[in-house]
Amino acid sequence: MTPTDDVPCPDSPATPAAAPAVTSHAVPRIARLHRAAAGRLLRRVGLHPGQEFLMMLLWDQGPQRQAELIKTLALDASTVTRMVQRLEQAGLVTRTPDPVDGRAMRVEATESGHALRADVERAWLELEEQTLAGLGADERRELTRLLARVEGNLCRSAAAAAAR
Repeated sequence: MTPTDDVPCPDSPATPAAAPAVTSHAVPRIARLHRAAAGRLLRRVGLHPGQEFLMMLLWDQGPQRQAELIKTLALDASTVTRMVQRLEQAGLVTRTPDPVDGRAMRVEATESGHALRADVERAWLELEEQTLAGLGADERRELTRLLARVEGNLCRSAAAAAAR
């Protein structure tokens, strides 16, 4: 099963006794289900999960050096290289030597790549609605606030570990 296949939900997602931290057990399950839902929606526009993030960077910031995309996406260089190659084969981006440093590759969205923006935005809005269905406006704001706090905790922990 790939991450974008339909993921069956367990009847009772009880935390196993061997995993006593309930939140730390729930987060990866939710992330897996969210990625699968994103995959189903993005498949309609011809993208795989993760590719939309690269396209969003190009839409927002214009052409980028591939090294900058790797840094911003915080992914392995080989992963981004494969992603760019696939997007290029699909006609959604082009790669050209950087005009300042000919050794570096510059990635730019094509006209077809730019044309996907509205479809990707619609897919993300649908994903947001699927994800937050049944939550009121206050609950959505609170969840966003809490998730930002959790992300901050994990970023500080990662920075402290890197500093050691």
